Amino acid sequence: MMEEQGGQRYAIVTGSNRGIGFETVRQLAKQGITVVLTARDNKKGLEAVYSLHEIGFKNVVFHQLDVQNQQSIDSLVNFIKDNFGRLDILVNNAGQSGVHVDEDALRAMNIDPSLWLSGKATDLVQDVIKTTYASAEQCLKTNYYGCKNLAKSLLPMLELSTSGGRIVNVSSLRGELRRVTNEEIRKELGDVENLTEEKIDRIVENFLEDVKDGGLERNGWNKMLPAYSVSKVTLNAYTRVLAKKYPRMKINCVHPGYVNTDLNWRTGTMTVEEGSQGPVKLALLQEDGPTGCYFDQTEVAEF
Repeated sequence: MMEEQGGQRYAIVTGSNRGIGFETVRQLAKQGITVVLTARDNKKGLEAVYSLHEIGFKNVVFHQLDVQNQQSIDSLVNFIKDNFGRLDILVNNAGQSGVHVDEDALRAMNIDPSLWLSGKATDLVQDVIKTTYASAEQCLKTNYYGCKNLAKSLLPMLELSTSGGRIVNVSSLRGELRRVTNEEIRKELGDVENLTEEKIDRIVENFLEDVKDGGLERNGWNKMLPAYSVSKVTLNAYTRVLAKKYPRMKINCVHPGYVNTDLNWRTGTMTVEEGSQGPVKLALLQEDGPTGCYFDQTEVAEF
């Protein structure tokens, strides 16, 4: 566990009114950390905080946050500044799938979870899971740009942490480099020595252009959840760039496991308690813990 230095610790978990985010808040609050639970929807966020207060976690507070909106981000930054004066932990958990889904039709198919994990469900679900330009753009704005803009805005607060600051980017096995079918992009994102934020941004922009022009398959993008996959592989790459830039902090990304949540239309096999173990572990890393790494649940894995 991270040493408690300078008294109280402060954390933010984004998109945390339900699912893995909510459980991560609960686990961090259990450690005595003051946690800011965030949600886009005020009502849902306040209800989530109230439910935690009911079971004794009075150290959880709510602040509205839409990671796509810079004003909303700035409002949260000012709240941290005014109330805590610093930040110790940021868990970027908010996420979108990037597709439109006919959930009834998907449920009726009753696909075996192993087919999802192996990628063999890809062809089976093409008729019920659709990527549009709007859905892809929303996904990238949340999962990549949203995480990046929030982290950048909070870095001055994280730098004031007495324990060096922790950033945890919740990722997915869909973002593993070996799953990127376009060899050129796989090489560019894997070349960590020459990786830059600008290069990553350009890959995201090219992807969105291809969605617009109908060139996804032609240019070798993943067929299964293309926007989500791109958002996570680029978030992983950005994690490495940021970790290099801020060596005093512990900045890592984590695939929480195939967790049964709304994000995957309740197709997952793991509980949120199991899924929160990785994010919580990385949020509480010791001073000698790793940085710039990708974790598969609680173990370091290949990017």
